[in-house]
Amino acid sequence: MSNAFPQIHLVRHGETAWSLSGQHTGRTDIPLTPAGEAAARGIADRLKGLSFSAVWSSPSQRAYNTSVLAGFGAESVRKDDLQEWDYGAYEGLTTRQILAERPGWTVFRDGCPRGETAADVGARADRIIAGLRKANADILVFSSAHFLRVLAARWIGLAPEGGALFVLDTAGISVLGYEHDLTEPVIRKWNQK
Repeated sequence: MSNAFPQIHLVRHGETAWSLSGQHTGRTDIPLTPAGEAAARGIADRLKGLSFSAVWSSPSQRAYNTSVLAGFGAESVRKDDLQEWDYGAYEGLTTRQILAERPGWTVFRDGCPRGETAADVGARADRIIAGLRKANADILVFSSAHFLRVLAARWIGLAPEGGALFVLDTAGISVLGYEHDLTEPVIRKWNQK
């Protein structure tokens, strides 16, 4: 995957009890499961041979501990803008539970009462992207699914709602980069396991 332009590796945190059950986990700070810890340790092999000028992590323990178990804890810098979507009143609920009360709801279109909208998350993603582009270097980022989906959408110029078009598994690795020059941002790889 040699490329003359910077590449941004995105890593979704390992499995948690709530990612396993499908509960929305925004700001609730829950740990990785044993399977999530094992998957996080496996990330080290999957990134073997790559070097990064910086490692950024969400402040959540699930993302930060994934970076630590993957062998990047010493370099990992926590950034508040990398936090998962604030689900407000929907924190801890499954999509099925939300749909029972609010038929047709989607987080990307409708946001969350007392939480964030897609535009709110998109603004945070845009600040992260500005930092990535300013660094102009290979950077490794650890965060959560919905935030990383919005980040990917914004990277390629889609509205934050475009994050709905991407699926990201726990411990999935994706790569953002460029095609012909720095004016052509692309998704080079998505949701690699």
